[in-house]
Amino acid sequence: MNFLYPGFLFSLLAVAIPILIHLFNFRKFKKIYFSNVAFLKAVTVQHSSREKLRNLLILACRILAVIFLVLAFARPYWSSGTAVLENGSLVQIYIDNSYSMEAVNKEGSLLDEAKRKAKEIAKQFQLNDKFELLTNDFEGRHQRLANLEELTNLIDEVKISPAERNLQQVINRLNNTAAGKRNQYNYILSDFQQQFAGKSVIQTNSKHTINLVRLNANTIPNVAVDSVWSLSPAHKPGDQEKFVVQLRNYSANASSGIPVKLTINNQQRALATLNIPAGKSVRDTLSFSGLSAGWQKAKISIKDFPVTFDDELTFTFKVSSELKILQLTGESSGKYINALFGADPYFKLSSMPEPAITYADFHQYNLIVLSGLKTPSSGLAQELKTYMKNGGTVVIFPDLDVNPVIYSSFIQALGIPQQITLSKDTVNVSTIALKNKVFNDVFEEIPAKLDLPRVNRHFIYTGIAKSGREDLMGLPLNQPFFSKYRLAAGQLYLSAASLNVKDSNLPQHPVFVPLLYKIALTSIQEQPLYYTIGQSNYLSAAPVRMNPNQSLRLVSGKQEVIPEVRQVPGQTLLYIADQIKAPGIFELYKADSLLSTYAFNQGLAESDLHYADDKALEHIFGANKVNMTKAGGDLSIKAVENNHTELWKLCLVLCAVFLAVEALLIRFFNKLKT
Repeated sequence: MNFLYPGFLFSLLAVAIPILIHLFNFRKFKKIYFSNVAFLKAVTVQHSSREKLRNLLILACRILAVIFLVLAFARPYWSSGTAVLENGSLVQIYIDNSYSMEAVNKEGSLLDEAKRKAKEIAKQFQLNDKFELLTNDFEGRHQRLANLEELTNLIDEVKISPAERNLQQVINRLNNTAAGKRNQYNYILSDFQQQFAGKSVIQTNSKHTINLVRLNANTIPNVAVDSVWSLSPAHKPGDQEKFVVQLRNYSANASSGIPVKLTINNQQRALATLNIPAGKSVRDTLSFSGLSAGWQKAKISIKDFPVTFDDELTFTFKVSSELKILQLTGESSGKYINALFGADPYFKLSSMPEPAITYADFHQYNLIVLSGLKTPSSGLAQELKTYMKNGGTVVIFPDLDVNPVIYSSFIQALGIPQQITLSKDTVNVSTIALKNKVFNDVFEEIPAKLDLPRVNRHFIYTGIAKSGREDLMGLPLNQPFFSKYRLAAGQLYLSAASLNVKDSNLPQHPVFVPLLYKIALTSIQEQPLYYTIGQSNYLSAAPVRMNPNQSLRLVSGKQEVIPEVRQVPGQTLLYIADQIKAPGIFELYKADSLLSTYAFNQGLAESDLHYADDKALEHIFGANKVNMTKAGGDLSIKAVENNHTELWKLCLVLCAVFLAVEALLIRFFNKLKT
């Protein structure tokens, strides 16, 4: 037998009270002498014996009543028959240590309260019981059975973690531990955010009762940096940059005067102040210029108290010093390309005449433009196909004086099955995809009648599935004029006309410059501005050539991560699993050479400080065995109720029985006939 409150057992000293009363208040008999005492002696002896018996019975009832009353307050219990096993029980305790547990109530932070409650629960089990601690980190050192002392030390070491889990993941993890012949008891201590609980029905082991211990926080407002993205198609040294930042207000009240600051390489670049309605998101565009070439480490930050873990968002991007373009030309057909890209030092234009094309150099260029080739070969098609497979961009302006069959075979070799015929009908371009990223910011104001290119001769492409292409400009009868095709990791832009002005006025039309300019800028393979911890198992990098025994390193301060490297078409994938657990910026090195930088941020699930109520929890658990408890109560009592047979009610009943017997003895014992 065990006691929930063993300190009350000192009250057993109160047993001395009825004993003292008995000693000082028992009846004293007086002797009276008679001449004939035979009859009186018999009566006196008989009455005295009955009185002594009565007093002893009353004393016993009083002593037992006091004993059972004290025991009732000490809350005695014993393990149930199924729990009393040779190996004891397995007690699993999950402590939610996510960012939301930094919230406070009258007991302090929710995490500190959870740690105290976990210790209370553990103390109510037996010495031979084993414990397992679980947190959001899912650490291997917690995946072992510990005794009470070891568990207490592990609980003391629990700290706030950026790792995010949901209730189903936690329960799955708890069920992974084999209890063997032990009884298993599960306790989940959390604030039960809505995102943590979820809405789907929980799948759990029905043999075990799950005890949910809710920790209630004070209602607090919160504004978070939701996301950021760039409006610039490419990042050039000294050019104006535009980034859109989105803030979200998770509280029920409007937030005003929220300061927003953008810093790049530890230098402040832009400021803004935003007002955000309750439960809404607001965007603002931050503009700046003057960046130098190289990797940029940026941070959006706000000031919002008391919740601060989501007040910063870091991101990285690269300002390229140049963009390499290769032009493959036929006879004197590259003057317009030369004029367009040769005037801007940012573009490094190289040209190869058709007879002297060097395939081995293709991988060095961001964009390859084919202009007026006379005899495009299948070998060239295969090299371009490989180039696009690795993420390259190709633009084709055909030579309309060449037999269409030659270009038909060439285009088919690139992976676009179709037939080509020549049309000499004079038509105007009838449609333009103004919402496409190539044209979306070209026109400040769209006139009622757009002046679009005029076409005198063009190729008619037939047999191409319309779903496989995106027409940037189109001709009447839904014929494509300038189209985009996604091929593997790269993209192909195909024109129906050449760059010869006798075929069309496209090279002299105002739309030509932004068309080619934006295609060139979007040919740069940009990596994501940032990654979210726990949501991305791999990172994307530009193709990296490595020796068999060579490895890459991700470095942030003193932390170093060795990712698993996999080469796929157009990129190198870095598998990091769960090695990165805290927000920050990591640099990717090959030996001592910096290849890239990556930013990691905390997810926004913890920012939404709305909690699932009891009805919601009952719904997601359905028919599963679950007990719900508020942390404000005495969890040691709840632990005993759930896992042991309590005897305090029996003690109260026995106390009342003995008091009743005492009353009966006092009232009726003397009236019994001898």
